[in-house]
Order: sequence, then C-alpha cells, then structure tokens
Amino acid sequence: MTGAVRSTSLDDTHVWDLTDPTTHLREDIAEFWRDQRSRQPIFRHESSPDHPAFWVVCGYDPAVTIYRDSKRFTSQRGNVLLTLLAGRDNAAGKMLAVTDPPRHTRLRRLMTSALTRDAVRALAPRIQERTRRLLAQWTGSGTFDFAEEIASRIPIWTICDLLGIPESDHDLLVSLTKQALSSEDAAQSDISASAARQEILLCLLDHVESQRQHPANGLITALIAETFEGVPLSDDQIVTNCYSIILGGDETSRLTMINAIHEFAADPRLWDRFKEVDDLGTAVEEVIRCFAPTMHFGRVANTDVEIHGTRIAAGEIVTMWNAAANRDETRFPDPDAARFDRKPNPHLAFGYGPHFCVGAHLARLEIAIVLDEMRRSARSIIPKGRPRPLYSNFLHGYATLPIELV
Repeated sequence: MTGAVRSTSLDDTHVWDLTDPTTHLREDIAEFWRDQRSRQPIFRHESSPDHPAFWVVCGYDPAVTIYRDSKRFTSQRGNVLLTLLAGRDNAAGKMLAVTDPPRHTRLRRLMTSALTRDAVRALAPRIQERTRRLLAQWTGSGTFDFAEEIASRIPIWTICDLLGIPESDHDLLVSLTKQALSSEDAAQSDISASAARQEILLCLLDHVESQRQHPANGLITALIAETFEGVPLSDDQIVTNCYSIILGGDETSRLTMINAIHEFAADPRLWDRFKEVDDLGTAVEEVIRCFAPTMHFGRVANTDVEIHGTRIAAGEIVTMWNAAANRDETRFPDPDAARFDRKPNPHLAFGYGPHFCVGAHLARLEIAIVLDEMRRSARSIIPKGRPRPLYSNFLHGYATLPIELV
C-alpha cells in the first residue's frame, strides 16, 4: 500500500500518490492541482509503510511564505522528496542547497562569484556559437532528437566550461545527470539513480585532485584557492557544491528547452507568437514559468508553525509544488496560457528567498540564446513521433523529442 491523498472533486475513490512518478504522467494532473488549490492549498499526504506523511503546498502565497522562512523551516534534512522521505541528506551543511543560514550565506558568497550577471554574460558568445553550429547541422536535415542533439549538450558544455572540466568528460556527465534525478525508464531502480549520483561525485573528485596539481580556468580551481570559516575548502565541500551546480544548472535549462520546444511543435500558433516577440527577456520568463521542469522543493519544520491557517508540527516534511503554484489563478491571470508579455512574472521556477537558485542568470541566458537562435533559423517545428516522458516525482519533461526544423 502506498501513501496518498484523495481528491474528492475528481474521483471520490481514486488515490493520488505524489511519490509515484506515474501520477505526474496523468493527463488530468493539472486538473488535480487546480481542484486542490481551490479547495485546500495546503493538505496532508498520507503515510505508507515506506515513508512518513508530508504536507503538500500547492498555493502560491503559502509556498512563498515557506520559501522565505529559513528560521522555521530547514533545508538541512533534504530539499526534494527523495532525500526528505529517507530522513536525511548526506550533503547537509556542505552543499549550498541543503545548508541553512548563516553558514548558507557565507557559502553562497563563494559560489556566486562565478555566476554573477556580468560573468554569465561573458559566456554568451560561446553559447551562441555552439548553438548556431548545432542548428546549422540539423535545420532542414530531416528528423532528429532535439533532446539529445541540442538540449542535452548546450547546458552541460557551458557548466563544464564554468567548472574547468574538459570536453572529454562532457558526454559522460550528460548521461549521468539524466539518471541521477529522473529516469527515462520506469524500470530504472533507485539503486541505479544513486549509482549515477555517486559516479558524478567521483568524476568531480578526479577533477578536483587534478586541478590541485594543475590549476585550470574555472570554478573548481577558484574554490581550491578559497577559504571557508578560516580554513581551505575540503575536497568534499568543493565536490558537493560543484555537483549541485551540475544537477541544478543542467536539468533546469535542458528540460525547460525541451518542454518549450515540445509545446511549440504541438502548437504552431504558439511558435509563431514567440517568433514575433520584441522583448525576449520577458518572453523567456514566461517560458520558464510555464515549462520549467522542477515540480517541487521541500523543507522540514523546525518548530510548530501555522501557515495560512494550517498547523504544521515540528519535524514534519513540507513540500512546495511549483508545478501548481506557478499556475495559481490568484497570482497569475489566465495561468494556463503562455502570455509572452506577462509582467510582472514572479514565478517560483528558481525557488524563492535565501535559497533562490544561484544559477538563475545562467539558465535564463542559455534558454534565451537557444530559443532565439531557433526562431532565427527555423520557420516551423514539426513533431516527428511521440516523445518519451521522464519517469520522476521531481522533474517533468521528456527524455526524447523527435522533431524536424524547416
């Protein structure tokens, strides 16, 4: 028996298990979230023999309240269901994403030096050159897999450049990141995902050890030279935080691109509207709101707390479902429509508050360049077969996306 929540509006007898990846592949999942937002924007997910109960937040305002409150809600027991339900995160206190202030604040300063707006803008010419080269290869050349040939390459190439990792390891890291937090196959086990995460860490450790002897241009060498709380960063600290950048930076950009192109191929009128936008930055924010892959983030309550009329006890898990909050009718008029002139657009795709994604500038730049270059080179995006969805309770998207650009 699995833990679940019940939806009284959609089906009085059906059990919705949000820990089960197949739940998030249902065609009526958007209707489920819409129904829950209107009736109960914070609700309790039942426990099972395999995991404890947890709170589900699907309304925008309560999600923002929890995101910004790092005193009453901790990230150090994990920030996704995978680790929260297991009861711990091995990187707690070392990796930026699962470290609380004030230690988080000091660690964040070290990580953001390579990810400032100006530093990221300096990467634009190389991203553009790579994107144009790939598009020139595939535009007008028949069917190809956009996920594999373009979206899987641009983000990881860029992140590896930032870290100082040579091209010889780029393809390996693309493959491992796909396995680490989401699966292309429902038969893939948690053991396989764990093994992929371990392989990424070992690969990064090799590069840290190598760059201690032979410095390179990139974040790894920069972190080797840094001190934290008066002492040099350990290999473990460097590895875990570079791992966080790889997973967060690659997955968000790659899957947002894939999800957006999937929708553009399915709706040529939407693609035509995007091709005509004048304010690319505003349009990209709407693309990110609508098509970002991260479905949730989580916290654990440090103390008894009441959030928007709901009493949450100390020690309980709370998950904020961005997939639902970013479609909240009370915050986003006409939320299910992609409105490329939407302003303001305070979506939660990058989180909110102290843990707002350090790689947000990079993700925006990569997505903007790829979509801009595509609208310059392709009149039409033609679907060429059914894409294969990811199997995950954390990331929404597609493992494959066969299309033709003409």
